[in-house]
Amino acid sequence: MLTAKNELLAALAGELEVLSPGAGAKAAFESPKVAAHGDFACTAAMQLAKPLKLNPRALGEQLKAALEATPAFQRWVSAIEIAGPGFLNILLQPAAKQEVVREVLAAGAHFGYQADNGQQVLVEFVSANPTGPLHVGHGRQAALGDAICNLFATQGWKVHREFYYNDAGVQIDTLTKSTQLRAKGFKPGDDCWPTDSENPLAKNFYNGDYIADIAEAFKAKATVKADDREFTANGDVDDYDNIRGFAVAYLRNEQDKDLQAFNLKFDEYYLESSLYTSGRVEGTVNKLIANGKTYEQDGALWLKSTDYGDDKDRVMRKQDGTFTYFVPDVAYHIAKWERGFTKVVNIQGTDHHGTIARVRAGLQAADVGIPKGYPDYVLHTMVRVVKGGEEVKISKRAGSYVTLRDLIEWTSKDAVRFFLLSRKPDTEYTFDVDLAVAQNNDNPVYYVQYAHARIQSVLRAWQEAGGGDVASLKGVDLAALEGPQAQALMLQLAKYPEMLTAAADGEAPHDVTFYLRDLAASYHSYYDAERILVDDEAVKKARLALVAATAQVLHNGLAVLGVSAPARM
Repeated sequence: MLTAKNELLAALAGELEVLSPGAGAKAAFESPKVAAHGDFACTAAMQLAKPLKLNPRALGEQLKAALEATPAFQRWVSAIEIAGPGFLNILLQPAAKQEVVREVLAAGAHFGYQADNGQQVLVEFVSANPTGPLHVGHGRQAALGDAICNLFATQGWKVHREFYYNDAGVQIDTLTKSTQLRAKGFKPGDDCWPTDSENPLAKNFYNGDYIADIAEAFKAKATVKADDREFTANGDVDDYDNIRGFAVAYLRNEQDKDLQAFNLKFDEYYLESSLYTSGRVEGTVNKLIANGKTYEQDGALWLKSTDYGDDKDRVMRKQDGTFTYFVPDVAYHIAKWERGFTKVVNIQGTDHHGTIARVRAGLQAADVGIPKGYPDYVLHTMVRVVKGGEEVKISKRAGSYVTLRDLIEWTSKDAVRFFLLSRKPDTEYTFDVDLAVAQNNDNPVYYVQYAHARIQSVLRAWQEAGGGDVASLKGVDLAALEGPQAQALMLQLAKYPEMLTAAADGEAPHDVTFYLRDLAASYHSYYDAERILVDDEAVKKARLALVAATAQVLHNGLAVLGVSAPARM
């Protein structure tokens, strides 16, 4: 059907160009709001009527006659109808819709993929500081980031997954102090344990059981290994630096376990500390000063960020000589640009919204050739977790929040991924644990996976009865696929490539979840309407080819989300 659609679009473009030079570039089909009205709709007559000073319906009649005379429309279209003020409703020949079955079976796992575009994209996500287990917010980032990377890959991009974390600073000091106190035998609630009344920073002390686990491992002189580091403890509870190095490595190891449970790997772990040791932060600040984009006031160094649309100028270097947190961010993004990543996507929580303007301002002020609007941002809200009808707010492991591993252990990797991707990132989301484990049609991931498993069951029954393999279905006669449910299913299959492109362009993996639910619903309707393993060999093979193609697209879409496509359920 993609072939048919492309030929029809080319014919439409040619006729529009005749009517109005330049209009051919805007040739497009829409989906009719009512399926019975046709397979494609065209509104070009209404759009061109005013500039051409013609009646839109009369122009529609003229365009209809011109299109009916083209070889493409004669081959693929059974009827064109005029509706309303000039809509063209186009009804395809069954053969046009059937073509998509061959296209899917021929392309297999690469159906919907675009050719290599020669470009690379860096997607930064999760980027959790090594101060505790990954929480469900990190889980949403992980699901979003991985799915967006997969979407880019389908569109011909070379994708680089990057994890950036702060391995120094106040939070790491707090982690170290918390671990040291535990190693010395103290615990939250003891007289020596900081409280809010004693120290405003004490509320950041880490009270979860995982701190005690780190302390015990440190005293046991354990060796821990993460993707980016390995460290052996010396067991000396007074060696602050050794405790710091061990605690960071221990938690990086824990985070790696969370990511492994999520089937997620990164191409690179980028350390904030490296921006200082390499001189990138200092070099960036000096560049901004040299460009005249800063000024001194009240003992601090300020960036003239209002010159670039920020609501106020921002402090870069505080009175105590330390830099504010957006300064290394600017240096980091200059490094991304210099590494050749002309497209960068950052996935962060909505609490980072305020950093966007100042980071982009810093990049423009640095004047190193980075375009406005760099980088892209995908911001997401946090996730509420409900179990047994009540909100779950704490975890024994973390002490103050539900961890990603908790959620995976309560449900499954597949459910967590699909559920966390099933809404737009910036919308509030409540993760219902009970729904995620339910084996019914109310559970969206079960509904989609069951459609795939149901098809595999049909294919197995055919093969066990002496049928061939799926590859043998590629060249079968599809003429028998004329029923309304079969044609609706084929139209749904044909939407997949354009959906992928739109989802990648919009960095919107939730579009894939919506599509998969619609495709599953279309398959279930078809299965209920037509028996597949009938006696008529030609009809049976045509129907088997259709459902095999459907299984392939379900598998492909689930793979984009990082969700499995089980053969049995």
